[in-house]
Amino acid sequence: MKKDNHIYQTYLSILSRELIPAMGCTEPIAIAYAAAKARSVLGCMPDKLHVAASGNIIKNVKSVIVPNTEGRRGIEAACAAGAFMGDEDAALEVIAHTTQEQRAGLGRYMEKTEITVSAAETNHVLDIIVTASKGNDSATIRVANEHTNIVQIEKNGEILLHKEAEEKADPGKPDYECMTIEDIYDFATTADLNDVKELLDRQIEYNTAIADEGLRKSYGANIGKVLLKAYGNDVRIRARARAAAGSDARMNGCDMPVVINSGSGNQGMTVSLPVIEYAKELGSSREQLYRALLISNLVTLHEKEGIGRLSAYCGAVSAGAGAGAGIAYLVTDGDYKSIIHTIVNALAITSGIVCDGAKASCAAKISAAVDAGIMGFEMYRNGQQFYGGDGLVLKGVENTIRNISRLGRIGMAETDKEIIKMMVGE
Repeated sequence: MKKDNHIYQTYLSILSRELIPAMGCTEPIAIAYAAAKARSVLGCMPDKLHVAASGNIIKNVKSVIVPNTEGRRGIEAACAAGAFMGDEDAALEVIAHTTQEQRAGLGRYMEKTEITVSAAETNHVLDIIVTASKGNDSATIRVANEHTNIVQIEKNGEILLHKEAEEKADPGKPDYECMTIEDIYDFATTADLNDVKELLDRQIEYNTAIADEGLRKSYGANIGKVLLKAYGNDVRIRARARAAAGSDARMNGCDMPVVINSGSGNQGMTVSLPVIEYAKELGSSREQLYRALLISNLVTLHEKEGIGRLSAYCGAVSAGAGAGAGIAYLVTDGDYKSIIHTIVNALAITSGIVCDGAKASCAAKISAAVDAGIMGFEMYRNGQQFYGGDGLVLKGVENTIRNISRLGRIGMAETDKEIIKMMVGE
């Protein structure tokens, strides 16, 4: 694919937009970001905070530990952290660079600040409205559809910024719908690596570091450690364990950043760490690793575009299939058929995993999704595959992806509502 090709430039734009650092689970961090922005617009430290959030935000913030908050969980902690010590210009690293004094003072701030939460009346699965007040002054920030996409800023009733909170409203958003597996393969195998080296080096560095941290210390249910202890040191186990260990750390308060994919740090680790581990095992060159990561990242982004950022469909499933595609590229020296069959096989294996919010068990789901990606590849390598008509599988990788997208976005919409009701005790 030539560099001046429109699709080539679109893929570069998508990667630059998506492969960004984030510290902590992206949903509570998005609340912290909105709160930091609201405090900045207010112009002083608020003594009242209110968060109105969509059901999927509530679901994904309820159980996860917010980094740099001394082990606190939930919406109130995320909002208070953003308002009290957040850097409003740091996007998804909004509470990454805090001082010990700030962290120690957060509890006192929460004790004297009125913090309330409500369910937002919205049709958007990702919707956050934070209002910060002091005396007669107030400021409101609304973030919708993407974790740092501010669609409204208001101060004392005056609207300072407003744009439609629609998926396609951002004129600077690349055309994600142009992606196909065939074009992804063409791009990944021909791209000038100087165009993507910085992005991929950062993904390798950050995500490897947090996986090391997860295996070194005790976080959550220690899924990564359990895998290695129970099943040994084979590359198939190490690939699962390192992705799980990164999630162990991230879901349980680790303040190290990760490079995300599809707005999710868990998905960012799932698409990258298994591929990195296989590259080590195989003695792959740096170029081969880069190209495999381009496949794993873009395959996942393509799958997720049809599902949406948040849903009842576990995002690790898409990322596990993407990782399987990257692994297939490495093991077969870039065989296209092995990649497309790996994707279909993997999606057929784990298409029923639901998302019940961000928490410690995400690491176990990641392990299962990576296992499905590896199994999907091993099936094809051993002359086996799922065929069109096997459940949701249709003939052709794009048709199968469309079916999975329909399942996640439409078919599981009511499931999502029930999951949220159960999680909040209704």
